[in-house]
Amino acid sequence: MKSKRKIVLAYSGGLDTSIILKWLQENYDAEVICYTADVGQEINRKKIIKNAKRLGVKNIIIENLKDIFVKDYVFPMLRGHAIYEGVYLLGTSIARPLIAKRQIAAAKKFGAYAVSHGSTGKGNDQVRFELGYHYFGPKVKIIAPWRIWKLNSRTDLIKYAKKNNIPIPMDKKGAPPFSIDDNLYHTSTEGKVLENPKNSAPEFLFQRTVSPEKAPNKASFVTIGFKNGDPITVNGKKLSPGNLLEKLNDVAGKNGIGRVDLVENRFIGIKSRGVYETPGGTLLMSAHRAIESVTLDKETMHKKDEIMPKYAELIYNGYWYSKARFKLQKIVDLKKNKVNGSVKLKLYKGNITIMSRQTKSSAYSMKKVSFEENKTFNKSNVERFINFHKQKLRS
Repeated sequence: MKSKRKIVLAYSGGLDTSIILKWLQENYDAEVICYTADVGQEINRKKIIKNAKRLGVKNIIIENLKDIFVKDYVFPMLRGHAIYEGVYLLGTSIARPLIAKRQIAAAKKFGAYAVSHGSTGKGNDQVRFELGYHYFGPKVKIIAPWRIWKLNSRTDLIKYAKKNNIPIPMDKKGAPPFSIDDNLYHTSTEGKVLENPKNSAPEFLFQRTVSPEKAPNKASFVTIGFKNGDPITVNGKKLSPGNLLEKLNDVAGKNGIGRVDLVENRFIGIKSRGVYETPGGTLLMSAHRAIESVTLDKETMHKKDEIMPKYAELIYNGYWYSKARFKLQKIVDLKKNKVNGSVKLKLYKGNITIMSRQTKSSAYSMKKVSFEENKTFNKSNVERFINFHKQKLRS
């Protein structure tokens, strides 16, 4: 007897991907393999396994990628100080390339002819997933249900779920739900009341940060140690990449740090309003810029700032595996071996204050910055410098 063809589905165990799972079984006469990447989101392994088995799935993969995600994706991005459109720290964008890579690896392992995802037709994630699929498995077929099926509304989905005995959470039976994505780096919330930009974001939306008003009245202090451009310690204690970010998420979230309310320009051409929380990442961004300020030369820092908007846009658009991003990463990392030392931060009611920077780097010289009389600068050289630039001003 000829075995069925196989499809690897990016599966969360929730309503939407359970509907997709059943739909794939009905429309492709294929064995569906469920793949879940644990990148630090809130995950219920028992629920994932139970819901998949209820629909007859034999192979269910739940892969712990937290350390890989932070070390090989978040940290390189932080070294580039990537911020999209001035505010977005790219929390959702940076997770998709890794998930796509590992999903294709699962497809190759099981000899699957296709992969599938649950991204909607209006979102950026469909692009990010599919560019990643193409890079690692250009011959693997991609099935994007939201672009081809006839289930065009939440009502259609609910009817389909009832027809196929797929459990429907109570909060999914009425109005469309909020669209939530979370991982170890961030949480994003979109939809419903947020769709109208005149509406303020209700407090109950925030999941990993307290409001600055309710943050402690006493400041917290945290010291982050860096080696070769990457954070390796918190308050002198060496931690794995995943545990380090988790620790910073906790202390920053308690102090109301990391909230952003933004309207962004999506890659596919529409605007979207969302509320994003990136507590630990916000601390790391501030601390990394602070340690670079005393370890890198002006030209290197300014070059990084110059390329950052393009670097961030490439990540946002799903081009993590592109030649263009690889090329910019080399510029970003050119002198990362000089970025060593520690930064002490003060956290208070949503604010971050740099308290101290410590490094053995020779980029910062006490002699050169001292206002005491010294022979570091020759006065005539300074005059020639100014006169030279006066001439450039006229040219």
